[in-house]
Amino acid sequence: MTKIDIPYLESQLQKRLPYRYQWGRIQNNEWDSFTGFIYDTPSWEQFILQLKQTHQSLQVDKRALFNYAANRWFNFWSAMGVEMIFKAADLVQPVANAKDSEKDFFLKDIPFDHKTSVFPKGFKQSFEYAKTHKEELISWLYTNQSIEQRYHLKNRLFIIVHETNGFHWKLKAELSLIKKEIENYLSNFRPNQLHSFNFDNNHKTLSDIIWVTH
Repeated sequence: MTKIDIPYLESQLQKRLPYRYQWGRIQNNEWDSFTGFIYDTPSWEQFILQLKQTHQSLQVDKRALFNYAANRWFNFWSAMGVEMIFKAADLVQPVANAKDSEKDFFLKDIPFDHKTSVFPKGFKQSFEYAKTHKEELISWLYTNQSIEQRYHLKNRLFIIVHETNGFHWKLKAELSLIKKEIENYLSNFRPNQLHSFNFDNNHKTLSDIIWVTH
């Protein structure tokens, strides 16, 4: 298999960009099981081959399967690229258990999960407003997170992507740009810049946003 590194992943993710980004259905366990092959398939060409084999065995709607699988593939491998960027930094230490669902790494001994999200339409405020009201957006992101799989209220660093033409999702493929912004954030990182929340009575949550714009 081709060595997985940031330039390679970026080139593969960019092959997804010509196709429309639409789900067609709410993410669910059944369709997640149909498309579990994405976790072992960083190559777009190999993904297409696996998709064809899956379609032949399942006989579900071809377009629906493509939309669902391509979105999961794109989001997963973009997230893997972001995680690789963080873990390559001197300030960051990886967790001992790679399958830990609540944290991906430690930043100056503080545990964090990371999540890349497009700027949410549901926030009902402008991007300019969000940049000056970071705590409000972070609170919205925690409150409105998906209940699937990695739902939690622990520490999280959000990478928020915003494209002026409205195609925010496409920036998830721009790993070089994301890498630049993460490295800039880490080079200036101070624990006291983190925002603190009490989403439940027993735990303090620390969080922050890294903006990626184009």
